[in-house]
Amino acid sequence: MESGSRSMNRLTATIIWPILFFFLIHAAHCFYLPGVSPEDFQKGDPLKVKVNKLTSIKTQLPYSYYSLPFCPPKKIVDSAENLGEVLRGDRIENSPYVFKMREPHMCTILCRITLDAKTAKQFKEKIDDEYRVNMILDNLPLVVPVRRLDQDSSTVYQLGYHVGLKGQYSGSKEEKYFIHNHLAFTVKYHRDPQTDSARIVGFEVKPYSIKHEYEGKWNEKSRLTTCDPHNKRTVVNSNTPQEVEAKKEIIFTYDVEYQESDVKWASRWDAYLLMNDDQIHWFSIVNSLMIVLFLSGMVAMIMLRTLYRDISRYNELETQEEAQEETGWKLVHGDVFRPPSNSDLLCVYVGTGVQFLGMVLVTMIFAVFGFLSPSNRGGLMTAMLLLWVFMGIFAGYASARLYKMFKGAEWKKLAFRTACMFPGIVFAIFFILNAIIWGQKSSGAVPFGTMFALVLMWFGISVPLVFVGGYVGFKKPAIEDPVKTNKIPRQIPEQAWYMNPTFSILIGGILPFGAVFIELFFILTSIWLNQFYYIFGFLFLVFIILLITCAEITIVLCYFQLCSEDYLWWWRSYLTSGSSALYLFLYATFYFFTKLEITKLVSGLLYFGYMLIASYAFFVLTGTIGFYACFWFTRLIYSSVKID
Repeated sequence: MESGSRSMNRLTATIIWPILFFFLIHAAHCFYLPGVSPEDFQKGDPLKVKVNKLTSIKTQLPYSYYSLPFCPPKKIVDSAENLGEVLRGDRIENSPYVFKMREPHMCTILCRITLDAKTAKQFKEKIDDEYRVNMILDNLPLVVPVRRLDQDSSTVYQLGYHVGLKGQYSGSKEEKYFIHNHLAFTVKYHRDPQTDSARIVGFEVKPYSIKHEYEGKWNEKSRLTTCDPHNKRTVVNSNTPQEVEAKKEIIFTYDVEYQESDVKWASRWDAYLLMNDDQIHWFSIVNSLMIVLFLSGMVAMIMLRTLYRDISRYNELETQEEAQEETGWKLVHGDVFRPPSNSDLLCVYVGTGVQFLGMVLVTMIFAVFGFLSPSNRGGLMTAMLLLWVFMGIFAGYASARLYKMFKGAEWKKLAFRTACMFPGIVFAIFFILNAIIWGQKSSGAVPFGTMFALVLMWFGISVPLVFVGGYVGFKKPAIEDPVKTNKIPRQIPEQAWYMNPTFSILIGGILPFGAVFIELFFILTSIWLNQFYYIFGFLFLVFIILLITCAEITIVLCYFQLCSEDYLWWWRSYLTSGSSALYLFLYATFYFFTKLEITKLVSGLLYFGYMLIASYAFFVLTGTIGFYACFWFTRLIYSSVKID
């Protein structure tokens, strides 16, 4: 039987695990469902061009398109938005642009405006902060193609076009503001030769700043001399740019051309998903993950061999006089399961961590299979919020089970704290940040109605589910300890400097952070530099590595702690892996000063406020993983030795 078991273990190690790892690597490439059904257009069919928010990586404050005096349609109509879109600050509205499928337009006049001091100041402020205009056509975002000369003339794509730019006239040192008032759109389509219908596969623009001129007085039938399709004169450069100054008139114009493309509709997002300037270095990331896996394997091997020797030695000593001179982790068997101080708070955090773990796992599974692709705007955030609400039942169950093991009796009070503590702290920070955004009159401010809906989801669904889970968990029989606890606590001997709680906790967070910090760079880039993140398969693999690393490093340090006859492991196991959140926040601070160009105080407060929420959530998640790993480990080792 033993030889058969060893053969099965060898088979698992040599065949099954490599196959599983290969499958995960393959899943890292990830496929995605487009999020909307394809729409076929015949020649001449109208195309709806929508405008989205104005964004800036310098301020991180989005504004609605019509917050600037751009040309409006006859009636501004808001598109239906989901919860995630509202929280992201998306404001999708109709536009005055008229497109007809495969019917090009040259130099179409949109409108003419005359700036006053207020509107000129608004444009200048947005140009100063490098705001970009975002548009949407058939669910595709507008991009600006930029040709790079350093990499074989490859083309990268940037989301949206700049409102304008700053520059000087030749021979002058005075800096002027110029607006992009002429847009040359390119709509790429894939045609079906059988039906002659077409599907949109690309939406690009080249912005120009041009001071338009016309003869005589302006009227609706005026023809421009700087841009006239009848005379085959089109805008090809910005040699005579349009200044932004009070009492200056600006004429907005646009071109539309159509290009047939070999790209199929299912692959139309590929160019958008590869617009990141710094491509992911697959080799270096996979190499770092392999190092983490190797370290985890080494740790597991050392732990198994050491524990096996300890347990064998303790069981042999039971029949000898040396048993009276016990040392190491067996010596504290009468105190190791003594309830910790603030046990109620520990139960609350463990329950919240279970809720967070369930939300993250299910979200990533949906994302890996493509249901939360970038084309489904706001889908990721909406899914996370809904899953958090419905995972409340697991939070209540986990906290109540642990609470009953600690001989707790007031499970309703515990359930309420579990339902309100973490969301309450996050909501308080979010409310303050939202007030700051609202003070800046940004579209990123969450409306009162949406805020009320969030509170309703919290107290109407999440809180009751936590109570249901708490009731079920408390009705279950209490978890029995493998050994009895002494009535009088044992005195903990003086510890070596490296076993100091603060030092060991801080050391324990380094390895889990090391498992995710490379991927963290790309996540922060997608959030704060307005780029798409889509490699959810790889993120799922990194998350699994994080779980393993948190569990193993916490078990190792817990074992060393028990061997030093320090039995206060409950909170330390949570804080050991949870301390990786501190390194996450420090890295976010480093990223802020090295990669971002944020100069305004309000934008800095928003960045650090949101990263504080993210770090707090990461602390709860990793801390819970470490706690359960140590909980399983201590019960396993103390149930494996003979204790009189």
